Amino acid sequence: MQIKRLGGTGLKVSEVCLGTMTFGNQADQATAFEIMDTAEQGEINFFDTADVYPGGEKALVGVTEEIVGNWLRERNARDRIVLATKCYGKMGPYPNDQGLSRRHIIAACEASLRRLKTDYIDLYQVHQFDAGVPLEETLRALDDLVRAGKVRYVGCSNFPAWRLADALWTSKVNGLERIVCVQPRYNMAFRMIEDELLPLCQEHGVGVIVYNPLAAGVLTGRYVEKPEAETGTRFKSKNPNDLYRRRYWNEALHEQVKQLAEFMQGRGKQLTHVAVAWVLSQPGVTSAILGASRPEQLTESLGGVGLTLDEEELRACDAIWYNLPRIRDKEIARR
Repeated sequence: MQIKRLGGTGLKVSEVCLGTMTFGNQADQATAFEIMDTAEQGEINFFDTADVYPGGEKALVGVTEEIVGNWLRERNARDRIVLATKCYGKMGPYPNDQGLSRRHIIAACEASLRRLKTDYIDLYQVHQFDAGVPLEETLRALDDLVRAGKVRYVGCSNFPAWRLADALWTSKVNGLERIVCVQPRYNMAFRMIEDELLPLCQEHGVGVIVYNPLAAGVLTGRYVEKPEAETGTRFKSKNPNDLYRRRYWNEALHEQVKQLAEFMQGRGKQLTHVAVAWVLSQPGVTSAILGASRPEQLTESLGGVGLTLDEEELRACDAIWYNLPRIRDKEIARR
């Protein structure tokens, strides 16, 4: 497991980050504890969560952070883990219970600190852009949290390149805390960030923590011969999220995955390992977020750490993106 600097900061994080969105929905607390134990045993020192996780029913909002906080306290692990969480999502019934206003950011941070049972957050990220709030207001609220010692670094998730560039400039001209990393979707089947976002981050020293490196499990090959997803997966969980079906559940992608799986099988390599290794080998990627609903899934995924792909194998991986029909639904592409 490589340890990397997060962007231009001195913060050191593992090249794999544990994603926790399954905790409290697909994985109960006992299972989540086993997954976090497995992560630490696998030399992962970087955990990512969000206040709205696991999402869905109102009763579930905030449960994931509580589970992570319980583990950190029970394992006395706070000083060993680089802890990242996010704010933006709807946390209550009132107008100011969501978004990136000063009021909500500060309130959301205080609530996350309580649920996570800690007095500081290593990386506090805005979950998406809020066009209804002046960017400077958002950045000043984040700056205040850093100055108060409640947050060490700030980042963003799901920002397109031009939004990130605007945020970097706004911070620079106003002397505010700078966004040090971005969290976009990226995998062999979705490579839009290569056009502008990755080059921007490389040029300006912004870390890149990618999510969905396995395309919600499709790039493991587990669905190649199955007409329907199993219950408990991202495609059919207790809280079905049609977004994942729109992203990855289609015949064209299944066919490309099948071809790649057959090619890699002939070379003695498992598709899960290949998908992880491919993401980790891409220029500009700091860390890849791997989630799991069972500890053995995480163990399997970690088999891709340290795997080297030769030129022929990399070309076979490239074929997935180049052969897929281009997405026309801008909403799906943007999320």
